[in-house]
Amino acid sequence: DGLVWLWYVVRPGRTWSSSRIAMKISRDGAATWSDTTMLTFEEGTMVRGKPIVLLDGGYLLPVWKETGFDPEVVGNDTVSFFMRYDPPAQKWSESTRIHARLGALQPAVVQMDGKYLIAYCRHGGGYGRGIDGHVVRAESHDGGRTWTEGVETELPNPNAAVDFLKLRDGHLLLVYNDSMSERTPLTVAISMDGDKTYPYRKNIAEGKNEFAYPYAIQTRDGKIHIVFTSEKRTVINHAIFDETAITGNR
Repeated sequence: DGLVWLWYVVRPGRTWSSSRIAMKISRDGAATWSDTTMLTFEEGTMVRGKPIVLLDGGYLLPVWKETGFDPEVVGNDTVSFFMRYDPPAQKWSESTRIHARLGALQPAVVQMDGKYLIAYCRHGGGYGRGIDGHVVRAESHDGGRTWTEGVETELPNPNAAVDFLKLRDGHLLLVYNDSMSERTPLTVAISMDGDKTYPYRKNIAEGKNEFAYPYAIQTRDGKIHIVFTSEKRTVINHAIFDETAITGNR
């Protein structure tokens, strides 16, 4: 419809836990913006990941509620959920919440078919060696309205954001830090069997640095673009590649 949507976090107080989600809409390609509208009023709610357009025309926006007062320690009762927008009715509704052993935050979601969706989440807790958390996975079987408990996968997670993308050929792309304690390397994995396995993996950034907060899209020409931070979140990097850079010619 030509609209550009912007969702962002506001903090009425100075604490991390005072966060809420606000939004604006642009009708002229992001040249000008509407007044601010609040999407959530619940304290601790935040947004990071991209929305998806569902097969029924609705929008699904990944969000989470973060607990705790220390920005470096995420509470174990942090939960992920989704805000669902119905364009004809112009109304938002909220999904059920994804709980996990160490918390679940910053969800990234894909729709596999009309009812079946998969989300991957970052785990909560602290940082450093000795953290035993892995990437958290949950499913919805009713179009994103209700979600299963978060289950820890075999993929390591050093308490860092992941991103998840369904490519135009139906393959799935997952970006994560392949480490239990460090935000390096930053790895791209491809599944060709509907999320059962991820045999094709390649590091797109590695070394003595922190590569974090990946955000992945596929453009009209088929190229995959990933932006991510480094230098303690002071630098934004942009990687562009074809799927075959990860899978070879398979």
